[in-house]
Amino acid sequence: MKKTIGIFAHVDAGKTTFTEQLLYLTGRLRNLGRVDYKTSSMDTDEIEQKRGITIFADQGVFYYKNDTYYIIDTPGHMDFSAETERAVSALDYAVLLISGSSGVQAHTTTLYRLLKEYSLPMFIFINKSDMESFDLNLILNDIKNKLTGDILYINSVDDIMSQETAEFAAERDERFLESYLEEEYTAESIHDIIIDLIKNRLCFPVMSGSALKGTGIDNFLEAFSHLSRTDYEDKENASFVGKVYKIRHDYKGNRLTFIKALSGRLSIKDEFSFVKNEITFSEKVNEIRIYNGKKFENRNEVTAGDVFAVIGLKSPVCGTIIKAEKTKIENINNFRLTAALKSKIKILDKTDVTLVVEKLRILEAEDPMLSISYQKETQDILISVMGKIQLEVLEQVIASRFGISVTFEKPQVEYRETIKSDVMGFGHFEPLRHYAEVQLRLEPGSRGSGITFESECHVDNLAVNYQKTIENHVFEKIHKGILTGSPITDIKIILVNGRSHIKHTEGGDFREATYRAIRQGLEKAESVLLEPFYSFEIYADENYLGRILSDIQKLRGTCEQPVLTCGNVFIKGRGPVESFMEYSLELVSFTKGTGSIGLMYEGYDLCENANEVIVRIGYDKVRDVENTSTSVFCAKGVSFTVPWNEAEKHMHTID
Repeated sequence: MKKTIGIFAHVDAGKTTFTEQLLYLTGRLRNLGRVDYKTSSMDTDEIEQKRGITIFADQGVFYYKNDTYYIIDTPGHMDFSAETERAVSALDYAVLLISGSSGVQAHTTTLYRLLKEYSLPMFIFINKSDMESFDLNLILNDIKNKLTGDILYINSVDDIMSQETAEFAAERDERFLESYLEEEYTAESIHDIIIDLIKNRLCFPVMSGSALKGTGIDNFLEAFSHLSRTDYEDKENASFVGKVYKIRHDYKGNRLTFIKALSGRLSIKDEFSFVKNEITFSEKVNEIRIYNGKKFENRNEVTAGDVFAVIGLKSPVCGTIIKAEKTKIENINNFRLTAALKSKIKILDKTDVTLVVEKLRILEAEDPMLSISYQKETQDILISVMGKIQLEVLEQVIASRFGISVTFEKPQVEYRETIKSDVMGFGHFEPLRHYAEVQLRLEPGSRGSGITFESECHVDNLAVNYQKTIENHVFEKIHKGILTGSPITDIKIILVNGRSHIKHTEGGDFREATYRAIRQGLEKAESVLLEPFYSFEIYADENYLGRILSDIQKLRGTCEQPVLTCGNVFIKGRGPVESFMEYSLELVSFTKGTGSIGLMYEGYDLCENANEVIVRIGYDKVRDVENTSTSVFCAKGVSFTVPWNEAEKHMHTID
């Protein structure tokens, strides 16, 4: 059986040490490494070793009781949550570590919710049980109050067959309840039902120990072996299907595409067809690597359930599902976590700005959330990030990998724009010997829907291939709004009509006409400014309740009725990223380290202080020549431009 497990935890909960113990216990490591000694086999990057934290989701592999385990050690710091989320898509099970000295911390709740979003089965390991202050019952109650009540504490494999476990199962499964009441169940039936409950996230096994001292690790592994199950059958003639979850580059510059095989087989020299911008091309697998930390072994073939990297595939991006038939390459952006901040890069040496952008595109391929944008008119480079620590790390990465010295300005909130009601947009592009006209209807979409496209245009008016071209141009760039120059979102774009010329229309003509049609529609529409929001969960001593409620109101947030338990208060709510992004420091300060806040990106909503933001940003839409709403026409062999508010008088597709 092949099982892929991910290790998750708040910073300093012992995640990497726990991973090292599993590799050592199963004979994959000769010597135990330590994070504080910079000898960990998983945190191999120089920057990780300097900071003593996990930044990249590294992979290990070990074997236990005839099963193959792929283990992914994920970052624990909130700023690198995107790396953590990408790893989730490759997993069969998650192991959430909780520190026995500090309990369920703020980021622990964020991780739990992320795993819940992906419906990933989860085991819990309470680490640092050797601490003098360790109180098992206190930690178990903390888990029940902050995460879930469906926890099953077990000391060893023998506990799986106990009366308490049977009772636990009976309370959560009606079929087993009948057997339980009639006393017709067996040890085997308890075992099977617990496995099912775990897979359905109705049971979260909990164990405890000390990763640093190696206690409880063997019991955990034995229990995990008994209670986890996957089904990656090597079905005869099954076509290969794999999911890309990570992109990296090795020290030679080779692009490494990390894949989880979902079915079938993959061999060296296998070829795949990819479709990008309507162009079909082939790429070949030249090398297959199974990584264990920094080291790897080459394979000629991998099968369903394997986690590996290939060299030779250069088109797939994170999230791409590679299939034996043609695979369409799209910039997939369906991750739950999103960067809500952006920062401007300052080049400190004399490196040319275009070279900097080129190198940053490599980092963007590895971490799509960075979303690099380059403004030609000002030569500004903007990058999307989760927080300040990520910026500090990026400075070091850019310096060490590319030899370029940069710094970043203070990160700012990344706004979005949408529209309030339906509007028609027209774009015409007709310089000499070119021709294209596009008529679009822009409709407001639901929150979080992004940009969607459909066509109502009859093929008698515009050929299908041109309609597909228009669709590609809608999605190939980030279209700016007119209020602040922020990206537009939550808009449904509908192709109503279009026109081409049998002799003069070329592919790029519809690009220009489409861009202009979108922009002209935005000029006519009532635009709305959106800002990113966090959902939050605050835990603190009840004595601080008044101060916290006052702060929430001051920071433009809202919350549900506070819940008081045993002298503590739990507050759940939401608020703008702009005002809440640094509140954790303030909360920790005035609660003397006892309070915590878990922040989870929730999406965009109406910006309450829109006028203030618009004035502060000072976007000049007229000077933004890269996003013009002006159409180009031609008469008597001479081209001329028409501003957006006069363009419709000249259009050819309007009856």
